[in-house]
Amino acid sequence: MRTVDEQLQDPADRVEDGDSPGTGGTGLPGWDSVLAVVAHPDDESFGLGAVLSGLADAGAEVSVLCLTRGEASTLHGVPGDLTALRAGELTAAAQELGVGDVTLLTHPDGALADVDTGELAEQVVAIARRSGAQALVGFDLSGVSGHPDHVAATQVAVQAADVLGIPVLGWTLPVGVARQLREEYGAPFDGHEEVDVDVVLPVDRERQLRAVRCHASQAVPGSVLWRRLELLGDTEHLRWLRR
Repeated sequence: MRTVDEQLQDPADRVEDGDSPGTGGTGLPGWDSVLAVVAHPDDESFGLGAVLSGLADAGAEVSVLCLTRGEASTLHGVPGDLTALRAGELTAAAQELGVGDVTLLTHPDGALADVDTGELAEQVVAIARRSGAQALVGFDLSGVSGHPDHVAATQVAVQAADVLGIPVLGWTLPVGVARQLREEYGAPFDGHEEVDVDVVLPVDRERQLRAVRCHASQAVPGSVLWRRLELLGDTEHLRWLRR
């Protein structure tokens, strides 16, 4: 039997960039339970909101694991303690998305890559087992926006999935949308060509938009986050990170 460390290091079931062309499917598997692994409060809404609400509407039990409290945010424009504020925003947003359970950990915002990956992966494994998750959902391996915390969260999710033996879907952007965001805002967004996208998912953003508005400290009018939603329209794009 392999130790946990050996399992975490075994890449056999991982899907790396360029491994295989996308299938371009338009639906998700009929999972009964899914765990979303994200770095910050609001990632579950601005990033994964339409995907998570779609899973919930299809009957899945959706849980969210957020690894930091988002205390390093520079967008804070609402009175009150930011840590407590963002925790409350996450709870309210999860209710709008149909998320049944939220776990908020206290790893350092902005320094998630410095936390021991074995420790993080063990926490993800434990929470996934507690929720009975049949799959994990997160950001793409690039982190989508270039934030190192997003990259770290996804890497840990894939490591945990190696232990659990379950699939991981990563949310990504079409390469054209990423390029336009870089040109308009100078933000380091990353995307994929159509051939590397596995699922093009039609979405209804009504619940996502309500969830986003719960994050009043982050939902700054005119920000790149709103522009990204505008450019994406009524579709989201996902890649298998572990099948």
